Amino acid sequence: MAASIAAGIKSDLGLTAQLIEGHNAIFLVTADGQILYDNNGVCGRLPETGDILNSIKACQNSIPSEEVKAPAADTQTSCCAPQAAQSLTIEPEKRHLDIEFLFLDLEVCEPCRGTESSLEEALAEVARVLEATGIEVSVQKTHVQSAEQALAMGFVSSPTIRINGRDIQLEVRESLCPSCGDLCGGEVDCRVWVYQGKEYPVPPKGLIIEAILREVYKEPGKNYAEQPRPSELPENLKKFFAAKRKKEGK
Repeated sequence: MAASIAAGIKSDLGLTAQLIEGHNAIFLVTADGQILYDNNGVCGRLPETGDILNSIKACQNSIPSEEVKAPAADTQTSCCAPQAAQSLTIEPEKRHLDIEFLFLDLEVCEPCRGTESSLEEALAEVARVLEATGIEVSVQKTHVQSAEQALAMGFVSSPTIRINGRDIQLEVRESLCPSCGDLCGGEVDCRVWVYQGKEYPVPPKGLIIEAILREVYKEPGKNYAEQPRPSELPENLKKFFAAKRKKEGK
């Protein structure tokens, strides 16, 4: 219970709280030396997270400039307080979510532009979940500009989204992309995303959100099988970069 209350305080109010427990209930919550909640040692009722949050909010609105210091642990005399109540500082373990967005173009390619927007919307929707679970997110966007760069990065289809190094969609499907054809002067395919049995030119937010949550809630210590990187560039990307070089006169 202490962990869930601490997480709720961190998520809603941005505070890292110290919880002092008796044998029957949390009865004292402090932060930065200030008493934020105290049930005065009353037995028989576990405090709800909402009770504690409301008390903290009221305390924040009324605390004077002089700090109210929490009493030392050994001064507790409540029937619920052991002789040596222990103060626990609960800090959620920091985890990292590294998201990569790789693309061929963001100026004219409609699938790439749409995928960028869908990724940003999905991240906005799960932001509170990520914050509450103590996860730090980094997003790296990479414009893949050459065949050599594509091969070095294991880039097999445009656009691509990876989470912690893993492509969110292992099966590669592609269809003709007129905008990329205009860009390079040839016929080129872009990625097609499959979600709930249907194909989409842009990944639905639900597909990205599900991929993020799978990574967040996967079993601790569990690692997926490493995805092999191709030893040579797929034909579609070879065509794109060859046509682009020809158009640019290189």
